[in-house]
Amino acid sequence: MSDKKTLLVFAHSDEAVAFADVEHLISGVGKVNAAVALAGELAGGNIERVVVLGTAGVVGHAGEDRPSLDTIYQVTKLIQHDFPLPSADVEPTGEILLPDFQATMATGDVFVSDDQQRVHISGLGASLVDMEGYAYASICQRFNVPLQIFKIPSDYADDSASIDEWDDIAKAKSVQLREFYEKNLA
Repeated sequence: MSDKKTLLVFAHSDEAVAFADVEHLISGVGKVNAAVALAGELAGGNIERVVVLGTAGVVGHAGEDRPSLDTIYQVTKLIQHDFPLPSADVEPTGEILLPDFQATMATGDVFVSDDQQRVHISGLGASLVDMEGYAYASICQRFNVPLQIFKIPSDYADDSASIDEWDDIAKAKSVQLREFYEKNLA
């Protein structure tokens, strides 16, 4: 067996544009794509840790505690917002690098872009929302592999959020993620 390594994961190629020279996995968008791609990598047995970098929407209410669009957060708890039956919260087991910038993130297979969805998800206790995090955490838990998830918000997951603008925003956020990676993870 080869040496164990850290697997760097992005959901979408736009989030990884600043990482062209770094080995990484693009899982694809959504819980199914995320789960299948990551499980395939972990099945080989040579991954000692998974680090997910990417974007998320902000669902927290306006005010002091609302996540900033220019801050990277470490996700320390994940919930599902689009699953009608009770599902267990999942907590990644990787080292906490950002103790002052931790977040609970909700995952669902929908791009959240309206106030009603945002308010519902915020009411579940989340401050961020994405489309893959819960799947990544569930798979890592099943394979007993430590996971760290770092997200930078791309939008406020409300009526102003546009999937048409997301690609350009994600590419810009990739540069900020690369700076964070070089300083804290490389």
